[in-house]
Amino acid sequence: MSDAEQREPKVTYTAPVGSIDLPAFDEEGAAYEIVACDECLPWYAEVVVTDGDILVREWHAVDCPAFQGLLTDG
Repeated sequence: MSDAEQREPKVTYTAPVGSIDLPAFDEEGAAYEIVACDECLPWYAEVVVTDGDILVREWHAVDCPAFQGLLTDG
């Protein structure tokens, strides 16, 4: 059975996606490490500048447990 067949149907490539903006740097100016999500297949990240702040926008399957955790920890 392939990885795609073992995953929950709600976190596959065809799952609806959502995004969250996270800071790219901590208070001392050190960059956060970006690690790919192994919970969902549609995960990807991009760097965006909003109101002069550099952010990392992570995209996940809406039902991804890691994404739900990020939303809750907000």
